[in-house]
Amino acid sequence: FRIMAGKVKWVTDIEKSVLINNFEKRGWIQVAENEDWNFYWMSVQTIRNVFSVETGYRLSDDQIVNHFPNHYELTRKDLMVKNIKRYRKELEKEGSPLAEKDENGKYIYLDFVPVTFMLPADYNLFVEEFRKNPSSTWIMKPCGKAQGKGIFLINKLSQIKKWSRDSKTSSFVSQSSKEAYVISLYINNPLLIGGKKFDLRLYVLVSTYRPLRCYMYKLGFCRFCTVKYTPSTSELDNMFVHLTNVAIQKHGDDYNHIHGGKWTVSNLRLYLESTRGKEVTNKLFDEIHWIIVQSLKAVAPVMNNDKHCFECYGYDIIIDDKLKPWLIEVNASPSLTSSTANDRILKYNLINDTLNIAVPNGEIPDCKWNKSPPKEVLGNYEVLYDEEMAQSDGTDRDLRARPGQSTGAKGNRARDSGKPVLTTWK
Repeated sequence: FRIMAGKVKWVTDIEKSVLINNFEKRGWIQVAENEDWNFYWMSVQTIRNVFSVETGYRLSDDQIVNHFPNHYELTRKDLMVKNIKRYRKELEKEGSPLAEKDENGKYIYLDFVPVTFMLPADYNLFVEEFRKNPSSTWIMKPCGKAQGKGIFLINKLSQIKKWSRDSKTSSFVSQSSKEAYVISLYINNPLLIGGKKFDLRLYVLVSTYRPLRCYMYKLGFCRFCTVKYTPSTSELDNMFVHLTNVAIQKHGDDYNHIHGGKWTVSNLRLYLESTRGKEVTNKLFDEIHWIIVQSLKAVAPVMNNDKHCFECYGYDIIIDDKLKPWLIEVNASPSLTSSTANDRILKYNLINDTLNIAVPNGEIPDCKWNKSPPKEVLGNYEVLYDEEMAQSDGTDRDLRARPGQSTGAKGNRARDSGKPVLTTWK
């Protein structure tokens, strides 16, 4: 398609269909071109080649790409957890109020990722944790795969040994000969709607990491399982109960091809406001935004902030029955294929709005611009966090103020008269 006058113009319906359905299948796709400039939408594999030392590619000022060189620091399951753990420890060392813990040693503000270990490296640590609560269920995921591939649930140590192909001892085969996995405590009390488990797919655009500037897409959606949820151990192998991935659910007998088992985020908000109340719902979404910003801050110091890059991430969030959100994973190439009519509209608008921020007004790209587009081109995006603006305001925007709390000048929490306090971290 061509970018003209700030809008994405599809040349023909056939080209639109072919492009969207092949984003993930091709090595790279040249999106728009004329004699003056190129704009590319590339797969994660191609980005590795472009920024590889061996290839020697050099992008010119009028070329921009849709991934950061080492995006995997956030989008690989093991590296995401590693960076968040490092971020917590650094804040602790600095004495930051963000790293405050409760009497049980749990983070008050930064407890948004389930307890996770890397296998085989952290096997002994995992066993120690498992034995504290032997009745717990854990979920195993390969670090470098997507769409629910290779995921399974376990509730016995013997299942891990069987997986490791080393049942004679408690040790694992070497890292090099076995694909790395993460194992996380399974959220076995998810919020259910109609008896079914669901998660949120939210789109977040990052235009720069230093200073951090990110945008939240308002048109995210919920993905529902096709089979009613049960924590019963007899159903641990039934992925239609536990995994919300469309790539899995579409093969179920009860999959609905019209709505695809999806709800819009606005419908979820409406449902929660009517069943739980507006204040509780606002708090939930505020905490989801908080999680996203903190995860981005966790990787910002290690991210290669190349001026030619931007990125649209797909965040997967699960809400438990206490309305606490949990960050499950972040996707570098969220699916742009459409399974329903509503999907097609949403993803068309997502691509359109993303490009209008990356290349405002459809002008020739310039990687040297300040990456602060005018408000009128944001479309369905809204500014989630602007580090530069936060710093220029001269206020501590890093500490979230909850209802009944206000943030003092030094970041100490001060009790007020019980009136709700607006969040300040934005």
